[in-house]
Amino acid sequence: MNDHPTKIPSPLLSLVPIMVLAGLLFVTIKLFGSDALEGGSQIVLLTATAVCCVIATGYCKVKWRTIEIAVTNNISGIAVAIFILLIIGALSGSWMISGIVPTLIYYGMQIIHPNFFLASTCIICAIVSVMTGSSWTTIATIGIALLGIGQAQGFPDAWIAGAIISGAYFGDKVSPLSDTTILASSVTDTPLFTHIRYMMVTTIPSMLIAILIFTIAGFSHEPATTGQIASYSASLQETFTISLWLLIIPVITGILIAKKAPSVVTLFLAAALAGVFASFFQPDILQEIAGTEVQGTAAKFKGLLITFYGSTQIETGNPELNELVSTSGMGGMMNTIWLILCAMSFGGAMTASGMLGSITSVFLRFMKRRVGMVASTVVSGLFLNIMTADQYISILLTGNMFKNVYKQKGYESRLLSRTIEDGVTVTSPLVPWNTCGMTQATILGVSTFAYLPYCFFNLISPLMSIIVAALGYKIYHTNEKDKDITTG
Repeated sequence: MNDHPTKIPSPLLSLVPIMVLAGLLFVTIKLFGSDALEGGSQIVLLTATAVCCVIATGYCKVKWRTIEIAVTNNISGIAVAIFILLIIGALSGSWMISGIVPTLIYYGMQIIHPNFFLASTCIICAIVSVMTGSSWTTIATIGIALLGIGQAQGFPDAWIAGAIISGAYFGDKVSPLSDTTILASSVTDTPLFTHIRYMMVTTIPSMLIAILIFTIAGFSHEPATTGQIASYSASLQETFTISLWLLIIPVITGILIAKKAPSVVTLFLAAALAGVFASFFQPDILQEIAGTEVQGTAAKFKGLLITFYGSTQIETGNPELNELVSTSGMGGMMNTIWLILCAMSFGGAMTASGMLGSITSVFLRFMKRRVGMVASTVVSGLFLNIMTADQYISILLTGNMFKNVYKQKGYESRLLSRTIEDGVTVTSPLVPWNTCGMTQATILGVSTFAYLPYCFFNLISPLMSIIVAALGYKIYHTNEKDKDITTG
């Protein structure tokens, strides 16, 4: 059987499926908006895969069986990631309904002071995003609330949006609940928590610089009333039992992460413990979720099961908070899983045809030294964000393109996974036609080009990745354990 293409496609020909993908995605996103992830983007991916297969079997003379094997191998490589995504769906629901996330939001709001509003906004959105693992949910809920508060205090919309997006994407980048975090670690074969710990080298300095800028900017405004914060806090208190005891679970989760427990075990225990706490602290909410057909223990059990697998809607008396505390459970992860399966099919076809290798060869010209390698990865990630208009696809393609390159050059996989996040995840909302950029602009009512200059965390992160690569800090070869590599 021929495992390799007879004819190696040129880089220009190899870009044809990507151009088809980018063009169809642009039209799909234009028509469906953020709903494109509910099926449109998946169909487009399969269409681009079909185009790739036609070129592979027709021009490159690749056997169909070879493409099937490549696609199968790609999908089998993310089997654990899919399982983790399902657990995360259950965890996200249980942490919200148990009152863990509402408690964190409640106490987080208490620290807001007008002079520190922008910095506080960034920090609060970061906390919520870390706890929920979703930048979109954070921006669409607490972000909207903070936008209203900031407008009342006289802050420009672009500054507020920049602080919201900076904080939200900090969490999207480092949260073990984030699908992009899981995806970046999985596509590079890097353990999840190894990936997260290593990202702190570039993420923490980027975030501190962003917070410093927001703090300085905040002092240029006069103090204003924080009555709206009190209103949101009151609504949370009326709906949930707010208790510091609920924070035991995040602490236990943090300990498990620090002890390097397997991510599946850590996330499963975190979800299970949250379910137990929900039955004690939020019995009325579980009754509301279960409905009036059952009562008592049966209602708690039914409510918990729905929280784990399905959608929940809790009435708080506040529209923004209603959206914030709504959950989607395991079922809410199915669109992401479907998208990943289609993207892995596309990646497999691109690999089997030799197109991925052909495109990679262009970047290899600039990868003779460590800095060039990291910079090429960042630039290619941004390029794919612009061309494919989707961060998931960009993460998968970038990982597949450079995984073997990093391995051949003797660098750890965690360097690639971190660089992917620095170059892809945080830049996705900066592209107007990207699903992230369009969604955030629509939700906040602020154009992408307006808030882009103020998304300091998102702008600094790719540069920080290159700077750290230049310094060689914490960058190791796979055959070295304790010695920093300080030469290119």
